[in-house]
Amino acid sequence: MTFRQFVYRNIVRNKRTYAAYFLSSVFSVLIFFVYALFIFHPDIKEGVNAALAVQLMAAAEIIMYVFAFLFVLYSVSTFLKARKREFGILMMHGMTRSQLNRMVFLENMMIGIGAIAVGICIGIVTGKLFLLIGSKMISIAPLPFYLSEKAIILTVGAFLLLFFSISLFTTILVRVNKLIDLFQAGEKPKTEPKVSTFLSLLSAFLLIISYYLAATATMQTLLFRMLPVIGMTIVGTYFFYTQLSVFITKMLQKNRMLVWKRTNLITISSLAYRLKDNARMFFMVTIFSTVAFCAVGSLVSVNVMNKQFDMDYPAEISYIALNDETFHKQQLQQIEGELQEKRVSYTTHQVPIKYIEVASSTSPYPSDKLTIVSFSDYQKISEQAGYEFTEKPLKGIETLNMRTSTFEGGFSKPVIYTLKQDHLQLHPKTYTKNVVLPYQLVWDEGLVVSDELFTKLSPVTTGTYTGFYTKELEKTTGMMENLVENGKKSPSSDTSYFMTVSGTLYENQMSMFKMMLFVALLIGAVFFIAAGSFLYFRLYADLEYDSRQYLTIKKVGLTDQELNKIVTRQLALLFFVPILVAFVHSAFAFTALQSFYVLSIATEMMIVLAGFLIAQLVYFFLIRYRYLKNLKKALI
Repeated sequence: MTFRQFVYRNIVRNKRTYAAYFLSSVFSVLIFFVYALFIFHPDIKEGVNAALAVQLMAAAEIIMYVFAFLFVLYSVSTFLKARKREFGILMMHGMTRSQLNRMVFLENMMIGIGAIAVGICIGIVTGKLFLLIGSKMISIAPLPFYLSEKAIILTVGAFLLLFFSISLFTTILVRVNKLIDLFQAGEKPKTEPKVSTFLSLLSAFLLIISYYLAATATMQTLLFRMLPVIGMTIVGTYFFYTQLSVFITKMLQKNRMLVWKRTNLITISSLAYRLKDNARMFFMVTIFSTVAFCAVGSLVSVNVMNKQFDMDYPAEISYIALNDETFHKQQLQQIEGELQEKRVSYTTHQVPIKYIEVASSTSPYPSDKLTIVSFSDYQKISEQAGYEFTEKPLKGIETLNMRTSTFEGGFSKPVIYTLKQDHLQLHPKTYTKNVVLPYQLVWDEGLVVSDELFTKLSPVTTGTYTGFYTKELEKTTGMMENLVENGKKSPSSDTSYFMTVSGTLYENQMSMFKMMLFVALLIGAVFFIAAGSFLYFRLYADLEYDSRQYLTIKKVGLTDQELNKIVTRQLALLFFVPILVAFVHSAFAFTALQSFYVLSIATEMMIVLAGFLIAQLVYFFLIRYRYLKNLKKALI
C-alpha cells in the first residue's frame, strides 16, 4: 500500500466524521459556481435589473468565499484536536513528524478536490434550473444553459487556493509534544470550568444595552446605532457562552430540589462542562444563524415595502406640465388613449402648482426652489387617491412640509424657509399626513400652504399636475415608454414635463427585491447548513468520550429509556440553545428594522423564524436518531 492509498483509506474510514464537513464544502462550491455561471453568461444584456443582479451575485461570491475560508479553517482545526489519539498510535508505529504533516495535508487536499469536483458536477446538473429562476426573478428572457469556462476556472482556482492555504496552515496546527499527551488527549479528566463574575455581569450588561438600543432605534438613529449594537452583541454573546451560561448552570447546581430529581443530576452536572467545551462552537453557530435569519428576514420584509408602494404613488400615472405648452395636451391625450386601449378604468384630477425661489432654509441640503400646492388642492388629490382626510385647514401663513415618501418626515423636524419674495419666513407646523406627489416629481422640496397664501406667492415657474387614478396598477406596466425611461422622468432644467408610471416602477422594484431575496436565501441557506455542520462534527468528535461516560453509568443501572431521555435533553441543549439565542438577537434586529416601515413586518418575521425552526427540528430528530444508534452500538 502506497502512502497516498493509506491517506485515502484513512479518509474513507473516518467518513462519518467528515460527512457534514464535506457536504457543507460541496454546497459552498455549488452556490459559488452557479453564481459564476450567471455572472459570465453571454446573454446577460445591459440593463438596470441585469446589471444589479450581476453586482449582487459578485458581492455574494465574495461573501461566500470569505465565509468558506473561515468555515474550513474552523472545521479542520476541530478535527485535528479530535484525532490526537490516532496521531499518537501512528507515531508510536514509526511515523515521522514530516510524514504526519504530509498525511494531514494530503487528506485536506483530497477532501477539497472531491468537494470541488462534486460541487461543480451538481452545479452543471442544476445550472439550467438556477438560470431559469434567476432570469425569472429579474424579468428578463429565460437564459439558456451555457457552460462557461470562466465560471469553471474561477471556481476551481478559488477553492483550490482556499483548500491549499488551509492545508498548509493545518500542518502548523498539528503540534506534537509527547506521545503520552496524544494518547491521553481524550481521556484526561476535565478540570472544573471556572468563570469570572465580572465577565458574566459584563456579558449581561452588553446584551441588555444592545437589546435596548435596538428596540428603541428610530429611522434617524438606526444607522448610528447599528455598528455599536452589532459589536456589543457579538462580544456579549461570546462572554454569554464562555462565562454567563456556566455561571447560571453553577447556580442551578446549588438548587438541591432541582438537581436531585430523577436524572437531572446527570444532565445538570455535565451541562457546565459541555457549555464550556462548546462555547466557541455555540458562539459561531449563534452568529452564523443570526446572520442567516437577518439576511432572509430583511429581504422578506421588503414584501411589506411593496405594500407601501400604493402610499408612495397615489396616482398610477402622474404628469406635471411646466408652463403652457401645446404638446402637453397631446401627451395627456396619448396617456388617456393608452389607458382606454388597455381597457383600464380611471379617474383623473388636475391641480395648479407654483415654483417659488428660496433665499435660505434650515434643511441640511438647502434648495433654491420650492414646489407649492394649496391646501384645498392637497385635500382634493388626497381624497381622489382614496385617503381618509382628517387634517385641519391652514390659515394665513400656516404651512406644512410636503411629504413625498412614507420614509420621509416621520421623525424629522419641519424645515423653515425664508423666501426671496419679501423675505417672508415660513414655519411649517409639521409634515403632511399623506403623499400626494412622489419624490420623483418634486423639484427639490415642497410645501402645502393656505389657499390665501397660495394666491399671494409670485412663482418663477408654474405647472399643472394631472393624476390618473386606477385600481389596476399592473396594467400600467410598460406604458408611455416613448415619454419616460424605466417608468419615470424626473425634474431637470432641459425638460418641461415630469412623469411617473407606477406599474413600471413597481415592476422594476419587485424584480430587484426578488433578485436580492433569491441571493439572500442562498447565502442564508449556506450559513444555516454550515451552522448545522458545526453541531454535527462537534457531536461526533465527543462520541468516544460520551460512550465511555454512558457505559460507566449503565453499569450501575441506567435503562435504555433513561439513556434516551438524557441524550435527548443534552442534544436539545446543543441544538437549540444557540438557535434560541439567535432568535432573540434576530427579534431585536427586526424590531430595529421595523422603524423603516409604516406597516407591520411582524407576520413576515414570524414566518421566517418559524421556517428556520422547523428546519432545525427536522435536523435535530435526524441527528438524534443516528447519534443514539451509534451510541448504543458503542455500548454493546
